[in-house]
Amino acid sequence: MTASEEDKKFSKQLIGKTVVSKTGKRFGEVGDIIFETNSGELIHLVLENPTTYTEKLELEKTKEGETLIPFSAVIAIGDFMVVSEEDII
Repeated sequence: MTASEEDKKFSKQLIGKTVVSKTGKRFGEVGDIIFETNSGELIHLVLENPTTYTEKLELEKTKEGETLIPFSAVIAIGDFMVVSEEDII
């Protein structure tokens, strides 16, 4: 498997995971991932079904109004995707 195939497989595993903060606040689910095409670097998670808590945070949004979370805020990936709230806001 090439590196890009490996990355695609990894990305597919992230779609649908629930995004939570370190303190357990629920943000929504990963609907999509935005990455830099040249380097393959993951840039943003696109949130699906954002919670009311997330809506209040006034996070960056796509032109279509989808909520974005910087991938740099992700601190752990397991059953859930855990993000550091301090790195988002």
